Amino acid sequence: MATRVEVTPAAADMMRQLRGQHGPLMFHQSGGCCDGSSPMCYLEGEFRTGQSDVLLESLKIDGVDEPITFWMSASQFELWKHTHLTVDVVPGRGSGFSLEAPEGVRFLIRSRLLTEQELAELS
Repeated sequence: MATRVEVTPAAADMMRQLRGQHGPLMFHQSGGCCDGSSPMCYLEGEFRTGQSDVLLESLKIDGVDEPITFWMSASQFELWKHTHLTVDVVPGRGSGFSLEAPEGVRFLIRSRLLTEQELAELS
């Protein structure tokens, strides 16, 4: 089954760590303010989503009881709707707004175009 968002093993490890420290998590793909276009990790519900946002995926991470939601603004989704996102984590500080920042790492997106088959499955 096609997905719009996946995570690397390193990102999953960081998500498990942050879930243990802080509680349920969510992501919102930043549209360019503050830290470029980065996936921002928040406590679930800390970043308000609404009709102007699209839920791309409810990530199921081994060792995390609840799904981790991954959101993007609808206007940004219109530009990225043909793109598959992979959440990764690398050394270095990202935005101070994202929960991983104090850990000395930052989440980032690796992307590729969705295949025709994936697009058909997702529509």
